[in-house]
Amino acid sequence: MNHATFNRSFLSRISITNLLILIDVIVFIIAYILISYNPDILNYIALSPKLFIENYYFWTLLTSIFMHAGIAHLFVNMLSMFFIGNFIEKIIGRKRFLWFYLISGIFAGLLFVVASFLLPNSSILGTGYNIAAVGASGALFGIAGLMMLLTPNLPVYAMFIPIPIKSKYAIPGLLIVIALISTASGWPIGNIAHLGGLIAGIIYGMYLKNKYQRKARAISMYFR
Repeated sequence: MNHATFNRSFLSRISITNLLILIDVIVFIIAYILISYNPDILNYIALSPKLFIENYYFWTLLTSIFMHAGIAHLFVNMLSMFFIGNFIEKIIGRKRFLWFYLISGIFAGLLFVVASFLLPNSSILGTGYNIAAVGASGALFGIAGLMMLLTPNLPVYAMFIPIPIKSKYAIPGLLIVIALISTASGWPIGNIAHLGGLIAGIIYGMYLKNKYQRKARAISMYFR
């Protein structure tokens, strides 16, 4: 086996989910070091509605997905990503999972930008025209929304809830709980981005269930 063949074989086996987690960790470490020397670098990574609309920082729709606000933010998202992502990746496949993950994150970011432009100071939505948003949460809620459609009766342990709850109840319930907590506490959480990801997951889940009806029905019956 030559070197090129080995590389292709290795890349075909590695989990896209775990690779994305690794990229997130590396980006966080490098960005944290760079920002400590020059805080303005954050403007080129985070998603700011003001910079997106006025300065055309369109690439931040993608870069913001791979950056996080701190160690706790990174840990919670990557832990969720490890369990939910690997599960969904095995169901829909590596390539489809990668594209869906990125598109969900981008859609969530776009919704955040639009909502921040129309409603720049909504605490329940977590919008802000001049704030900088980072995190994989929008893409994660996309995956969670897809899981909710494909395996609605799968018992899952949602954050803050120590007992297993069917995903069709746990996922939207988690969205609501996070929104209420962030509103009451004043934590800067982009709830509208979470909702955008969830919408993307539901739409794609409906598409897959319609196109692959027998497979979708079998998956739903198996994971219950």
